[in-house]
Order: sequence, then C-alpha cells, then structure tokens
Amino acid sequence: MNKVYSVLIRRFSFDHLGRRLVPAVFGAVAAAAVAAWPCGASAQTVRDLVYKVVHATYGDIGTYANQVTTSGDATTVKTTVHLAVKVLGIVVHRENDERTEQWRNHRLVAFHSVTDKNGTTIVVDGRAEGDKFMITSPRGTFAAPATVQPANPWSLASLQSTTMMRVDTGKVESVRVLGGQAATVNVDGTSVATREYQIDGGQKYRVWFNQKGIPVKFTVDDDTGKVTFLLIR
Repeated sequence: MNKVYSVLIRRFSFDHLGRRLVPAVFGAVAAAAVAAWPCGASAQTVRDLVYKVVHATYGDIGTYANQVTTSGDATTVKTTVHLAVKVLGIVVHRENDERTEQWRNHRLVAFHSVTDKNGTTIVVDGRAEGDKFMITSPRGTFAAPATVQPANPWSLASLQSTTMMRVDTGKVESVRVLGGQAATVNVDGTSVATREYQIDGGQKYRVWFNQKGIPVKFTVDDDTGKVTFLLIR
C-alpha cells in the first residue's frame, strides 16, 4: 500500500507526464501563458494558492500549497505538501515536501526539493548553466533542456514546455498537452469559468485554469482512484 501511494501522490505535483506537445495547442497555450505570467511590475507581489487534496476512496488526505512571489522579472515559487493517507484510522502513507523554484525572465534558474515519504528523504537540486538545466538527484547529475518545467501547475506557463521534471526524483520526461476547451468548475460553492487541459502520458491528468491564469483544480487518475486538488484559498 505504501508503495502504491508513494507512486500516486508524487504525480501531480505534476509527475511523469506525457510525450510531446501538440503544436496547434501549444500556440494557444503559449499566448495565454505570456499574458498570465506575472511580470513587468517593480513592486513585489505575493500570491498564495492552497489546495485541498481528496482521494476518491480515502477522502481528504491533506494539502498542497504554492506561494508565488514576483518582483520585476524574478519569480520564486515555494511549494509545501502535507499528506496522510489513512485506512481504518491507520496512516499507511505520510508525505511532507518542501520545494523552491526560482525563475528569471520566464526561465527556471534554480530548483531545490526535499521530499519525505514515510521517513525516507530524497533531495533534488537544479541550476541553469548556459543552454542547459543541470539536475542533481540520487540518480546522479544530468542535463535537461533550458526550457524544462518542474511538474507543478502554478501557472499557464507550465503547459508550454515539451519537457517536464519530476519534482520528487528530478527525472525529465516528454509531455503532450491536449484541450483548452471552456469548462465550469465549482470552487467553494462558486461556479468559475475555466479552460480545461489534459496532460496525456502514461496516465491521464487534467488541470483547469481560470480567466486570470490561476489553476483552480487539477486531477490525476490512478489505478487506486482519482485524486483531486481543489483550490480552497
């Protein structure tokens, strides 16, 4: 059971995504991402996005939060994850993660994550070097494209790249994005107009962005059931 949830919960995060971006969809996504990306202002802005994490079978299993701080052309994203999966009142999986992404001019320049799954800690570091992004993890040090995106849907820009990095292992994978159709999502009792995108890979994921480019909901379909991340504040 612990192994199942170790695989399940790290996904979205936006984990192990797909193959290759669909060019027609990419153009529309890129245009929207540029409009949504926080930039151009000299004053610092801070945006907190906190999600309730719900498993279709096991109910409320914790929280997932992104704090996005922007100052001029620099953006820092701090992610905090606290999860506890219980069966008959017994915790069968516990996870506490801390991650930091540093961006400049829409490029990832540094990354650091500490993932604690049931007492086992995994550390991943990354830094921009020339036209590469160098990633160091327990698997070693290797180069990713400069355009790599961490698997974390804090902005529409997360849909732009053809490659994404698993935030808990540092593994880089190809992605394919579909959709972009209008959809309505219920957020805390309020109907919100969104655009829905599907991340197509080994498993199916969906993310809903509102008109301000904020992800108000995302889901992952797993063999054990659907996991939903719903914005609560």
